[in-house]
Amino acid sequence: MNKQPKDFSYALSSYLSVYLPGTKGVSKNTVLSYRDTFSLLLIYYRDCLDIAPEKLSFQQIDRALIEGFLTWLESSRKCSVSTRNQRLAAIRAFFRYLQVYHPEHLLLCQEIIGIPSKSSKERMMNYLDLDSLKVLLSMPNPSTRQGRRDTVLLSLLYDSGARVQEIVDLCRADVRTTFPATARLSGKGGKVRIVPLSADMAQLLQAYLDELAQLGRAKGTDALFCSRSGQKMTRAGVAYILAKYADMARQAVPGCVPVPFSPHCLRHSKAMHLLQARVNLVYIRDLLGHTDLRTTEIYARAETEAKRKALEAASPVKSDGKYPSWTENDQLLTWLQSFGRTDI
Repeated sequence: MNKQPKDFSYALSSYLSVYLPGTKGVSKNTVLSYRDTFSLLLIYYRDCLDIAPEKLSFQQIDRALIEGFLTWLESSRKCSVSTRNQRLAAIRAFFRYLQVYHPEHLLLCQEIIGIPSKSSKERMMNYLDLDSLKVLLSMPNPSTRQGRRDTVLLSLLYDSGARVQEIVDLCRADVRTTFPATARLSGKGGKVRIVPLSADMAQLLQAYLDELAQLGRAKGTDALFCSRSGQKMTRAGVAYILAKYADMARQAVPGCVPVPFSPHCLRHSKAMHLLQARVNLVYIRDLLGHTDLRTTEIYARAETEAKRKALEAASPVKSDGKYPSWTENDQLLTWLQSFGRTDI
């Protein structure tokens, strides 16, 4: 009997290798993110339920077990609520695909699609002011090749407002250092945008490109940023580099770099500095590659909150929490109660 249409491994491999890249046309990074979600799910079944990945079938999957997997992500792997919800979104997407292409599992699909996302407190947006940014960018050692690379890497992360993946995907042909200097970024969903670069960034980039040419990496298709081994840099590699210099900056100027601080915080910093310079939100949206202006508006809300806190700190109006109650003033209370009465 042919069990292929009902087999979990067959359905999952078809989804990842055919449907997502072929039918949906999603990016390679999205496919890899979905792959990582199901790799974790298989690890959960193997380590917690003693079910080997090759033996997993749809009969061994239900809503309760998926909810157990999500709990395991938070409790055992210490994932954040946002990561948990991201994994759940990937699982839901797979079961939406399944209910169309394998309708015999429709009830199971509906049960799992119905698992709600977990609400979480809105996290504080960490970003650097200009003075703190200067401290961070001064940490790499310019006398070493690695230090010069890191200076360009961190500077470009900030100046372009790019996501980490957009930076590591850059090739030499994607940057233009002659006026007007630009960087060609490939964002989410394969969308490409051209972002302007400052004159100082262009000079820094040109010096870096000249050094790459001396090393024999002059092809336009060569990765712009590589590790010591000559391989294309990864997101984890960029995060490690930033964490190293952030620690150095905190030692040099305590409190100048907030905790936690990730590469995405440089993107936040760029957006906040543009907003503080009164750049229109529409232009900031285009620079960051947001599809919806409402996403960009988080920076306006963060800026308003920062101003509110600054005004509170500078305000001479203070309260000791001992404001008297209206009921303590008997005469005033009596007058208010009798106000407007004609029978007095």
